[in-house]
Amino acid sequence: MRKFILLLTLIAVMPFAQAETAEEKGLAIAIESDNRDKGWSDSYAEMKMVLRNRHGKESSRQIRVTNLEMDGDGDKGLTVFDTPRDVKGTAFLSYSHSLLPDEQWIFLPALKRVKRISSSNKSGPFMGSEFAYEDISSFEVEKYSYTYLRDETIDGIECFVSELRPQYKHSGYTKTHVWIDKAEYRIQRIDFYDRKDSLLKIQRFTDYKLYLDQYWRAHTQTMENQQNGKSTTLYWNDFQFKTGLTEKDFEKNDLKRQR
Repeated sequence: MRKFILLLTLIAVMPFAQAETAEEKGLAIAIESDNRDKGWSDSYAEMKMVLRNRHGKESSRQIRVTNLEMDGDGDKGLTVFDTPRDVKGTAFLSYSHSLLPDEQWIFLPALKRVKRISSSNKSGPFMGSEFAYEDISSFEVEKYSYTYLRDETIDGIECFVSELRPQYKHSGYTKTHVWIDKAEYRIQRIDFYDRKDSLLKIQRFTDYKLYLDQYWRAHTQTMENQQNGKSTTLYWNDFQFKTGLTEKDFEKNDLKRQR
């Protein structure tokens, strides 16, 4: 881990063109993408989650999401379900970390208690969706090792393609392949490979919009499970930034009072 941190530091101050090995180039791409999305402070957004089974039958949920950017560590995030009635009031809190295991809790109104999500369960499905708990943590560069694979054009967009391997315990994935566009360093697609190294899921990011002349957000994200035929689509709207949120708005003891 110490060797990787040293490499990360060197890449951070190295011009992109000087990254020579596949590992250096993959890391440099990740750092550039991460650096372009810093400084938003905090955010609020609304989201419609649509779940589809293998036969195309749909169910939906209305959700509110707030995030807090943390200096020197991973972000904090709070997700609150408003509809349907059987999940109304469910609240999920996540403290992402760069090097330490992420901390996650969920309040389930039916049980009237806050449950901690253990590190060994991070690969489990989030609220019946095709997103795992680890998928909804904030991206932190230090969590992965990187290898640049190739350049590739998808949907008319020129992209870098890199392989990321999780460096944290209990991941449900051996690796992911990530497409990042060359123009704005936005993620366009992620392929997730399971512990047997078989393709498990494909996540696509579309309908990007620019906020505050700097921060790109995909208004549609679709996760398609290649093994069970199910999918989950997230439709985002009403993004707001720098709203004045603080760490007090992300307290575990307040999960029961989220409405």
